[in-house]
Amino acid sequence: MTPSEELLFLPLGGAGEIGMNVNLYGCRGRWLMVDLGMTFATPELPGIDLVLPDLTFVEGQRDRLEAVVLTHGHEDHIGAVPYLAADLGVPLYATPFTAGLVRRKLDEAGLAGEVDVRVVPLGGALELGPFRLRYVALAHSIPEGNALVIDTPFGRVFHTGDWKLDDRPLIGDPASEAELRAIGDAGVLALVGDSTNVFQPEASGSEAEVRDSLLKIVAARSTGRVVVTTFASNAVRLRTLGEIAEATGRRLVLAGRSLERVLDVAREAGYLADLPPLLGLEAAAAWPRERLLVAATGAQGEPQAALARMADGAHPFLRLEPGDCVIFSSRSIPGNELAIARVQNDLAARGVEILSHPRAFVHVSGHPGRPELEAMYAWIRPRIAVPVHGERRHMEEHARLARDCGVPEALVPVNGAILRLAPGPPALVGHVPSGRLVVDGQVILPADGPTIAQRRKLAWGGLMVVTLVLDRRGRLLADPAVLAQGLPVEAEAEAFLGECREAAATAARQVGATDRRRLEDEVKVAVRRVARRWTGKKPPTEVQLVSV
Repeated sequence: MTPSEELLFLPLGGAGEIGMNVNLYGCRGRWLMVDLGMTFATPELPGIDLVLPDLTFVEGQRDRLEAVVLTHGHEDHIGAVPYLAADLGVPLYATPFTAGLVRRKLDEAGLAGEVDVRVVPLGGALELGPFRLRYVALAHSIPEGNALVIDTPFGRVFHTGDWKLDDRPLIGDPASEAELRAIGDAGVLALVGDSTNVFQPEASGSEAEVRDSLLKIVAARSTGRVVVTTFASNAVRLRTLGEIAEATGRRLVLAGRSLERVLDVAREAGYLADLPPLLGLEAAAAWPRERLLVAATGAQGEPQAALARMADGAHPFLRLEPGDCVIFSSRSIPGNELAIARVQNDLAARGVEILSHPRAFVHVSGHPGRPELEAMYAWIRPRIAVPVHGERRHMEEHARLARDCGVPEALVPVNGAILRLAPGPPALVGHVPSGRLVVDGQVILPADGPTIAQRRKLAWGGLMVVTLVLDRRGRLLADPAVLAQGLPVEAEAEAFLGECREAAATAARQVGATDRRRLEDEVKVAVRRVARRWTGKKPPTEVQLVSV
């Protein structure tokens, strides 16, 4: 579908999920992409770490795509850039800190110079085809969170990105109430907005409040190391930890390459210049425990992150002991609860004290609670609300809240849904293909394709392989060989395999070798029948015919 004399909104990711944000705006034959994010894999995708949006539709419209505009530097908004941006062949626009993160990603992927990354100053403006854009700074849990004011011939869109209200943000200078009211006073057709915390009855809280609370917690500990794990991108929290280290007589240590990367990019963008001198990991190994404050990656239970290695005793420099304390200064992303619990259990087994929400006030969200959403609607006063960045339950509740705030229309999209915002009443006018891709090693595959489907079957059902050795007349020269992997038959494996061999031989003698396809099918059925009787499972089964 090509946009004509209308304004369209089309999410290809982030509608009905928290993560993988990709949004398209269409107007007068041109498209504008806002954000290009990824999400992390869940257990139903065995062997997969990263999930990307399927941009098949965009690839078919590549000559109509103006640019990709990035709101901020979180992975769910920029993580797909190294995998997909080069193929789009258009410039990427971002403010300095986000541009620095993107360039680091491209460098690490060997793509330096293959993607045109253009830096937009804070509060800067762009004109891209029929779209005129202006960046509007909003508070978030990463430097340079931005909303976008998108002006088109059919009206103005306020695209919030990820945001919160914070009158003491510690880093950055978010737009004031007066500035946001002025945007609303000029008239706003649609607000496309963050739904993540719509069920939170209270405001998200201030970074300054977290700093004050963490300072009290660390100051009260006279013995043992204090390890604080948080999102690596949370440069504000790094600044907080630097201030706490100085105030409590501890030395700050960074454990995790992504923290070091964020610190480098933040300093290049003019942030964290006053961070105290850091202590290296090697020196930290011999430093008095009561004088260490460690910032560590691994808040989501990532198995290769610094915290997980500390928890299982595999970190080369930092070995946690009874009397040490680990503070989870973060929230759990849905789907990561088991991984986080696994790390916390390992820490507990070492006698380490664990502090996290709600036991202690150690984190505030970067997303708006209900009071903040209500305030934003009162200031922006759009004619249409389009909830995004949430699961379906979040988005439906966001739509209800918007209507309660006096917004005349609220549309809840799904990925691939084309919404016409203007002219005329807003409406769903079509669908385009949307889906997920997975990064499997160095290959990108469809998440619902045959490779992942087969791997899922193997993970759930195990695998059986039957080998038949036949002479030139198709007669069995030996008993069939049967290999069973991942089936629950350890205690009686030989008896099970013996019955499988007998069933395979019987089927082979009955069918003969004149029809090799039928022979394979009948042997497969016979062996799977035995496996189902023994285990209740129907494992994938392969039959190999060897002629000698």
